[in-house]
Amino acid sequence: MIAIRHVTGYAAMGAAVLALTLAGCGGGGGGSGSGSGSSSGTSTPQNSGSTPKATTGSATSMLTTAHIAKLGTVVTDGKGYVLYRFDADSANPTKVTCYSTCAALWPAATTTGQGSVTTKGIDKSMVSTVKRNDGSTQITLAGWPLYRYAKDDGPKEPYGQGVDGTWWAVTPSGAKITTPVPTSSAPAPATTGTGGGGGY
Repeated sequence: MIAIRHVTGYAAMGAAVLALTLAGCGGGGGGSGSGSGSSSGTSTPQNSGSTPKATTGSATSMLTTAHIAKLGTVVTDGKGYVLYRFDADSANPTKVTCYSTCAALWPAATTTGQGSVTTKGIDKSMVSTVKRNDGSTQITLAGWPLYRYAKDDGPKEPYGQGVDGTWWAVTPSGAKITTPVPTSSAPAPATTGTGGGGGY
C-alpha cells in the first residue's frame, strides 16, 4: 500500500512538472516567436524592397530633357531613358501608388536624396522627392512621382507612352504628354495587358 502511494505521488508530481514545463515553453516560445516574427516582418520587406532598386538601374542623380519625334521635349534620367508619371498617383499632395508587380514593370526613378539630384533643362525648384514604403527615395517633378518603363531597352525609347491610358511621358514642367507614341516605334507586346494587370 505504501509503495502504491509513493508511485501515485511521483506520477502526480511528474505530471505537474511536465505541465508547468510545457506551459513555460509555450509562453516563452510563443512570445519569442512573435517577437522575432514582427522583427523580421519589419526588416524583410525593407531589404527585399531596396535590393531590387539597387539592381534595376533606376537610380539617377540627374534629370535632363530629350526631344522625341511626335512627342516633343520629354524628361529623361541621366542615361537618357524616358521618365513617366502615373494617373493613379497624385501631385498635391504627392502620393505613390505603384508598388509590387507594378513597380517591377515601372521601376521608380530613385535617388539618394533631394540634394543629390541635378537638373539640365528643368527648373530645379520643381524637383523634389518622396519616401516610398520600402524606404527608398523617389524623385518627383511638380509633385508627380517619376518612373522608368522596364520595356524601354534604350535611351529615348518611349514604349511606355500611353500604356493602359494611364502612363505618360512628362514635359519639363511636369505636365503629361498625351500624344500617342508612333505605332512604328512601339513593340506590339509592350502595350497590351502589361501596365494595368497588377491590380494597382
